[in-house]
Amino acid sequence: MKFDELIIIIKRLYRDYVKKHFKRIILSLILSLVVAGSTASTAWLLDPAVKKIFVEQDKTLAWVIPILIILAFSSKGISLYFARINIIIVGNKIAGELQKKIANVMLSSDIETLDNRHSGKYISNIQFDCGSVQNLVSTGVLNLMKDSFSLIALVYLMFYQNWKLASFAIFMMPLAVFFAKNLGKRIGKVQKEAGEMAGDFTSFLSEIFKASRMIRIYQKEKEENKNAGNFIDQLVEKNIKIASVMIRATPVMETLTGFMIAGFIFYSGKLITAGELELNNFFSFLAAMMLAYQPIRSLATINMVAYQGAAAAKRVFEVIDNPIQTKNDEELPNLKIDKCKINFEDVEFHYLNTKDMAIKKINLNIEGGSMTAFVGHSGAGKSTIINLLPRFYDQQKGKIFIDDQDTHKVSLFSLRKNISLVSQDVVLFDNTVKDNIAYADSKATQNDIVNACKFAAADEFIKALPDGYDTFIGENGVRLSGGQKQRISIARAILKKSPIILLDEATSSLDAESEQIVQDAISNLIKNKTTLVIAHRLSTIHNADKIYVLKNGLIIASGTHESLIKNSEDYKSLYQKQLK
Repeated sequence: MKFDELIIIIKRLYRDYVKKHFKRIILSLILSLVVAGSTASTAWLLDPAVKKIFVEQDKTLAWVIPILIILAFSSKGISLYFARINIIIVGNKIAGELQKKIANVMLSSDIETLDNRHSGKYISNIQFDCGSVQNLVSTGVLNLMKDSFSLIALVYLMFYQNWKLASFAIFMMPLAVFFAKNLGKRIGKVQKEAGEMAGDFTSFLSEIFKASRMIRIYQKEKEENKNAGNFIDQLVEKNIKIASVMIRATPVMETLTGFMIAGFIFYSGKLITAGELELNNFFSFLAAMMLAYQPIRSLATINMVAYQGAAAAKRVFEVIDNPIQTKNDEELPNLKIDKCKINFEDVEFHYLNTKDMAIKKINLNIEGGSMTAFVGHSGAGKSTIINLLPRFYDQQKGKIFIDDQDTHKVSLFSLRKNISLVSQDVVLFDNTVKDNIAYADSKATQNDIVNACKFAAADEFIKALPDGYDTFIGENGVRLSGGQKQRISIARAILKKSPIILLDEATSSLDAESEQIVQDAISNLIKNKTTLVIAHRLSTIHNADKIYVLKNGLIIASGTHESLIKNSEDYKSLYQKQLK
């Protein structure tokens, strides 16, 4: 990362996030001044301590000066504590704000954007990158204030005691700055690589959890364990590089300090011999110089913390700055449902990673309250049509209407409020059965939930669970069978009471008995609703009011089951293959 880019990122962090916590920053600034003053006063007190107590043997000051030293250290400790607390609060609030923005991106982005970036990358942004930004604000800002003020106060004291010695000490400081600048550039590069690798590793772990059964059935435990080891080894190597770069300043600073103290003692001896420096001034100066070592060392590494945090902030900004293509516009009118008629006019669409059209010149006229089915081989465009209606994706050409209202000219919230989805890939949360069903309507009563489950043929098996409706079902309903999960999904859709139902191969993965139960539940769900169905089992759509046959993104035939059997060779072929 170049220095100009670092400055741009730091400025943005201040403008958009740090500035709003300005009062706490100012308070920490004032407390840092107290810390600096206390540190310098401790060194200064050695001057009268040596002269008045050890040389002149003043009995009164023998009590007063130690008490003042205690007060100086106490004020430093208390001020430093409250300064750190304030700046830690600021750092964590800023990290939390960034995490909320990333979460908002994850929840608000169009599906196509999410499909093109692994979920593990987002998790890494939230955990790894926001933590680095928090460290930049909490550690970096406080150290910059505290150590800068302490160094200024101690340098002033050194000049007060002897300007010749102070000039010698100051000469060494630019060398520390030079080394720190070069190390800072290196840490930014390594940090970027480590952040990207942490994202890849999180993605890998996410896939391991999802593919646990697949890994075992194909006996890939050793291979995946080796892959995990490689990821971890690379991450460990990067973390070691970061740590090694961070501590490279230590030998440099120790060497410079050695030269400084050696030169100081040599030069002080000459000044004392010449009568230009007294012993009490020498000890006070020595204390100030030794106390200045810590802030110099800290400030020498501050730019490494800055590059580290800025590299992480850059990755976070890349996520939150990515424009959301499909979002709710509150200024648009709400969708008004009348007959719930759906029309597609010359709709065309292609996915982001290809220019090949997934669907071409699609024209649909779906009557309200009817059941419309889409059939065709895999990749024909069935799921694309289903996904365009609730605007999971936006078509590049053509228009989609619901009751003569363009879906792009009504609010997204009102559009999706009127649509329910039941898919073969059921999504359930690690919560109770009741909470999973009530996800459709958080205000639903227990009676509403039970009635929805009765319509979905789910009430009986739910009551048989250990805690009935309060049973926790595990991650994605792992404790339930496929048919049971589908019925909970249908109950959820029933509870939503949407006039439009999308069924995406809802029974294709079930056995015959479960399919019949789910089909009965679906019949209750779609009664008097406008229903769009994708089905691989053509036996489930005999009663559809209209069936569209798709091939290579085009509608090649449409009609009822009976008419298609007579007039469409493609439909007849699909049907006969399933009868064999």
